[in-house]
Amino acid sequence: MYAPPPVVETEIFARVPEHFRIHGRSSKWAQVQRGGRPTPVFLEGPSFDRAGNLYVVDVAWGRIFRISPAGEFTLVIEYDGEPNGLKIHRDGRIFVADFRHGILLLDPERGAVEPVVQASEFGPFKGVNDLFFASNGDLYFTDQGLTGFQDPSGRLYRLKADGRLDMLVQGIPSPNGLVLNLDEDIVFVNVTRDNAVWRVPMNQAGAAFKVGAYIRLSGGNGPDGLAIDETGGLAIAHLGLGSVWIVNAIGEPVARVKSCAGLATTNLAYGGDDLRSLYITESETGQILKARVPTPGRLMYSHS
Repeated sequence: MYAPPPVVETEIFARVPEHFRIHGRSSKWAQVQRGGRPTPVFLEGPSFDRAGNLYVVDVAWGRIFRISPAGEFTLVIEYDGEPNGLKIHRDGRIFVADFRHGILLLDPERGAVEPVVQASEFGPFKGVNDLFFASNGDLYFTDQGLTGFQDPSGRLYRLKADGRLDMLVQGIPSPNGLVLNLDEDIVFVNVTRDNAVWRVPMNQAGAAFKVGAYIRLSGGNGPDGLAIDETGGLAIAHLGLGSVWIVNAIGEPVARVKSCAGLATTNLAYGGDDLRSLYITESETGQILKARVPTPGRLMYSHS
């Protein structure tokens, strides 16, 4: 008989203060993505810097916040964009995947962004979503746009450390969060509209081959953010189900982290001194949830 994985409870680490919540008007993003429903804030893209501060983006209102270890919010920037993902380079540079503007570089001291790459040789991006660094500095990112089974044209890209841009996979119905495996020869990609995690092996030339589904989910809206632990297991944020599924290195479910707030568990990052705390963005309530998990997260490229 099948036994469901054990449940790990969450607690609230931080909440967007009321003075940062926007009421009485709707953003362009909320009109398109959420049918104009009230969206005072919509958090995504958590990533820790070396000082233990947690950066998150507010895709609905073009804002990026820095949250101190004590849970205090600072507005780093508000600009005309739709930041969706954020990762920090080893040298401290902060890269942002912006739905409207492509891959950007954030200068938190000046409160400014500048473009890194805004299009490929195939034309403008559909709407980049999330990003992940390899140990050699290559940047992998997804180009999701509004794709789905009605338009399965999302793409997975690699921006080489030397500036060359490669399209690894096309024809994806809504590519979202992504990580590399421990050996960095496989990209795992959350494909939201397929309610699945895809496995993208790369051959010795660095090209994708034998791409297929790795994990199938059900219910909710589909997988959104993705993180990896030190043993090669995945933590999958299941949007619309209020859960994070943790699977081991061969894809077996080992735990379910349940939201103590809403169902919009969009993205996640490992943090804490021992990397055994999982921080989860609950987007609709504008809160960061926290859970203690058995296996530490993988030390990210930005901290090595």
